[in-house]
Amino acid sequence: MPDQVHILSMGQMVPSVDAALQQPFVVHQADADSIAAIVTAFGNNIRGIATRGRQKTDVALIAGLPKLEIIANFGVGYDSIDLPSAMARGIIVTNTPDVLNEEVADFTVGLLLSTIRELPQADRFLRDGKWLKGAYPLTQTLRDRTIGMVGMGRIGQAIAKRIAAFDVPIIYHSRKPQADVGYRYCPDLKTMATEVDTLIIIVPGGAATNNLIDAGILAALGSRGVLINVDRGSVVDQNALIDALRDGTIHGAGLDVFADEPNVPSALTALSNVVLVPHVASGTHHTRATMGDLVLDNLRSWFAGKGPVTPVSETPWPKVN
Repeated sequence: MPDQVHILSMGQMVPSVDAALQQPFVVHQADADSIAAIVTAFGNNIRGIATRGRQKTDVALIAGLPKLEIIANFGVGYDSIDLPSAMARGIIVTNTPDVLNEEVADFTVGLLLSTIRELPQADRFLRDGKWLKGAYPLTQTLRDRTIGMVGMGRIGQAIAKRIAAFDVPIIYHSRKPQADVGYRYCPDLKTMATEVDTLIIIVPGGAATNNLIDAGILAALGSRGVLINVDRGSVVDQNALIDALRDGTIHGAGLDVFADEPNVPSALTALSNVVLVPHVASGTHHTRATMGDLVLDNLRSWFAGKGPVTPVSETPWPKVN
């Protein structure tokens, strides 16, 4: 690998990965407030970016790094990266697919059950001493539900596999039917929402899915409806969701992602029929370390002249001579 390859690292990964980055590369660690200064000082040297996606890799940042060759994303979703700008420059973009599928699927089932059976609310009920005055109210159940999956990619299939073990029907909506998937496909999202009472969102963020779940979809889901979102906050119209939770348009929601993280509106945190967690679906030591290793593998492989390990589908690889 060539000496003195400069890398811009945006957002801390995990300590072991941050330390490992320092071994083969000259790393410029940045947060939102220091990116501009680093680009001014070292922009002509930086050839790679490692990013958690908390700060945008936008057209201005890409333009400020004339020698940039690769953007290695820590995570599956890469909507924080301006792909058209990267592609126009022939810059490789990688992500970390598959290594977090099982973790996110496990978590999604936990969030689903927590939301339907109101586990956090029951925990607070006990801690507040209310059990001494009477039993906790009866809750909804998974037993009589039909699950609608919005998205049936690799993570979606892992989630569906787990939910199928609960012996409940599953329907899915995606851009097209998935090969070798035995669940019923519904080409129209609103039609599916009228046929189910539980929606699990597992589609990428970006312009194509922005506010995909709007007031009309929530109304179609109905008063028994439960919404689970573990992918991107941008997929759900957050204001419409707050209104739907407030007025009983739907029963409840379990959210791991939000429109403007880490800023969660008080109108949402004040509601008692929603379970809120701070974007932690893949947040275990095991999975985050594995994700970080894949970021490192992509950078090492690229600068060793072997190409990227996990390029995203839109990225210009393999190169056409």
